[in-house]
Amino acid sequence: MIALVTGASSGIGYCIATQLAKRGYDLLLVARRTDKMEMLKNSVDVKCEIISCDLSVKENCFALCEQLNDVNVDILVNCAGFGVFGEFCETDLDKEVDMINTNITALHILTKFFLQKFLRVNRGYILNVASMAAYAPCPTFSSYYASKAYVLRLTQALTEEVNNTGVYVGVLCPGTVSTEFSKVANVGFNIKEMSAEYVAKYAIDKMFNKKTVIIPGTKYKALAFFSRFLPDKILAKITAKFQKKKNNG
Repeated sequence: MIALVTGASSGIGYCIATQLAKRGYDLLLVARRTDKMEMLKNSVDVKCEIISCDLSVKENCFALCEQLNDVNVDILVNCAGFGVFGEFCETDLDKEVDMINTNITALHILTKFFLQKFLRVNRGYILNVASMAAYAPCPTFSSYYASKAYVLRLTQALTEEVNNTGVYVGVLCPGTVSTEFSKVANVGFNIKEMSAEYVAKYAIDKMFNKKTVIIPGTKYKALAFFSRFLPDKILAKITAKFQKKKNNG
């Protein structure tokens, strides 16, 4: 049994890989930082292969698929991603394009490639990592929130497409988690964060139970539920106010 985890060098991806190793899955770890993945490799008791890859480059994604074409992967976890914080007209365009390529394009390419493989053998798991950000528009974090909405809606549509097959496609939508995300995005959180270890274990448990949309934490489940009853304009005002509290300036 083999699990491929992108974004495996830190945070939720690192912890998900650890959880899968505990369940006996050999690991294929994909990220840019080899040193962090080496730490993970040395901490697990399963076979572990490290693939250093910048997924923001489309050609690298295709090369990765080609490299793994003959590998019998059982689980794909698309966890690679990051955010760019700031007013849309002031944020760095190159960083935003890299973010979109990582959060959307790479996930799309890998999902399509492995879903086609999984359907041919009628088995396999795909877990895409989105965020509670998927449920609302957000001034000053507009591109990131929009990218996660793509991940959520894509996954929900694919779930229906693979209905009545042996293939699972699901999406993890965590709230604030204690990871390197806030440092990369240049935001700070004034509310209690969940641990990446808790989120990872919860996600894997729900994935094996075939839960489509996985939201750790009761308050976040409630937020997702009630967000559907609010106009988008109101949601944008709420998220804008929330982001001001997180801004590190």
